[in-house]
Amino acid sequence: MIRQSRAALAACLLMGFMLAGCAAPPNGGRDELGVVEPWDPLENVNRVTFDANMWLNDNAIGPTAQAYRWAVPDYVQLRLRHGIANLGEPLVFGNDMAQARVKSAFTTFWRFVFNSTVGLAGLYDVATDLGLPRQTGDFGQTLYAWGMRESPYLVLPLFGPSTVRDGMGMGVEMWADPTGRVLNNANAGDANIAIGVVGGLDKARNLETLNELKKGTIDFYALLRSVWLQNRQATLDEAVGITSSNMPAIP
Repeated sequence: MIRQSRAALAACLLMGFMLAGCAAPPNGGRDELGVVEPWDPLENVNRVTFDANMWLNDNAIGPTAQAYRWAVPDYVQLRLRHGIANLGEPLVFGNDMAQARVKSAFTTFWRFVFNSTVGLAGLYDVATDLGLPRQTGDFGQTLYAWGMRESPYLVLPLFGPSTVRDGMGMGVEMWADPTGRVLNNANAGDANIAIGVVGGLDKARNLETLNELKKGTIDFYALLRSVWLQNRQATLDEAVGITSSNMPAIP
């Protein structure tokens, strides 16, 4: 059932890409200063999804995440965070290879080896202390490196800011995730779900940052779109070997 839902999500995102990719982006996506210009032909739909996400954040996800942080000691939260991040390293490695980022792939490979062994299944990030920092690498990046440079902005239910290209990449990764496939084949689908829930609750700690950004903002949707696109572009630039400055990140 989990695998079927992943395949359905990937198919829906692919269809969204085909439908939304008909128009041309303005000015190649950046202004004369290199700042990413929003290409948001789906703005009306995106704003509805954005409002629904904010309501869920305020009334369900936020309170649940606060309860998680209250009930689980900081030390345990950090161990779980590192462990879940380690499970994602094979995907990072695969995408770095697909982008011909050999050095990043090499770093990711040894990160996974050291953290999975010395770091006790990734609960301790010993690799960073050894000079092997975590690398970027996702399928949205890979599609960008393969030539799919411009893509409409898209707000995904629950997941938030994205683009059609990155949403499509997320769908592919959810379907192809090697860790998820191993757990499913081992009849450990419940563990797969638990990992996703804990990871989501951990990331929800960033809702406090969003609330700070929201204060005094007339159009929070437009502000978050701008901040996210600028930060995302810096990550995409890495896929093609460009070093670019990015705005303060939303962790």
